[in-house]
Amino acid sequence: MEDVLDLGEERRRGSATSGPKMGRRAQLESAQTENQLSGKNSSLTLTGEAPPPKPPRRQGGWADDSVKASNAVLEDEPPRLEGTQNTTGEELPTQSRPNFNDTDEVKPPGYPLIIGTWNVRSMSDGKLEVVKNEMERVGIDILGISELEWTGTGRLVSKNHMVYYAGNDKLKKNGVAFIMKRSISKCLLRYNTVSDRLISIRLRGKPVNTTIIQIYAPTTNAKDEEIEEFYTMLQSEIDHTCKKDALIITGDWNAQVGSIEEGPVVGKFGLGDRNDAGERLIEFCKTNDLYIANTFFQQHKRRLYTWTSLDGLHREQIDYFCGKTRWRCLLTSVKTKPGASCGTDHRLLVCKFKVNLKKIRASP
Repeated sequence: MEDVLDLGEERRRGSATSGPKMGRRAQLESAQTENQLSGKNSSLTLTGEAPPPKPPRRQGGWADDSVKASNAVLEDEPPRLEGTQNTTGEELPTQSRPNFNDTDEVKPPGYPLIIGTWNVRSMSDGKLEVVKNEMERVGIDILGISELEWTGTGRLVSKNHMVYYAGNDKLKKNGVAFIMKRSISKCLLRYNTVSDRLISIRLRGKPVNTTIIQIYAPTTNAKDEEIEEFYTMLQSEIDHTCKKDALIITGDWNAQVGSIEEGPVVGKFGLGDRNDAGERLIEFCKTNDLYIANTFFQQHKRRLYTWTSLDGLHREQIDYFCGKTRWRCLLTSVKTKPGASCGTDHRLLVCKFKVNLKKIRASP
């Protein structure tokens, strides 16, 4: 009995001095843990770098919920486009949306240039603001003006637009002008004020440069000498235009070409009857390889006529876009905008011209 008590006493003493004894399974697990720790220590000694610490775990999930939330945000982020490396260590090419501000093009490729022409029957300061507002509403980039009725020639800045004009030297009659966005004016190669019935601009573009001539032709009641002088000046301006340019002549021609189709010059979608002034215009177009674009696009009649009499009984088509036959594919639409108004008996006529204008870089 005493031997048994002595054995129990020894066990109690041993537990107090050397700690609890482990079973065989616990000893194996302890040995494996020590081997793993020794292996990690050896790797630290070889590489000199410690592995990233793991966040402490708790039963049922992460000890710190903020770590899990931050990882979730990273998984939802789109992949980086710059400085990204693939598994081979090679840098991936940068991918981004086209940024047209980095180029010298005024409008992105594929966007047509919107050109308009309008006989405003005199232009006061108040009417200029109305016309510019209509340009913004319709989305016009360049607008040719007939019957400006200003004196002198020159250019002026009007807020977000530039105005280039040519008027009579002494009298407030006739007059032509171009109003364009200031961004478009950065593409202007030159402008030429020929007379109070003729002004031209040349724009740098792609695939070709573009020359636009704005005219105001004499009425049918004018003298033959005046009409002949007008066509002589216009012919001279065309002769001095670069042959490779896409040419557009627009404005109030005071002529009716009618609805009868005639060769490559007049299409079958004209309006009304042909008069003598219309015959003169057609012959002029044949001589210079031009076509009258209005007549080649099928539109409702309210989109065809450009002038209305004061009593509203007569409606005629007397304003036209004439273009070079060689560049006919660039001009895709011609029609009036009945909703535009500035106190005139003419309607705003617009066309879409598929050319990309390019800024003129200043020479160093």
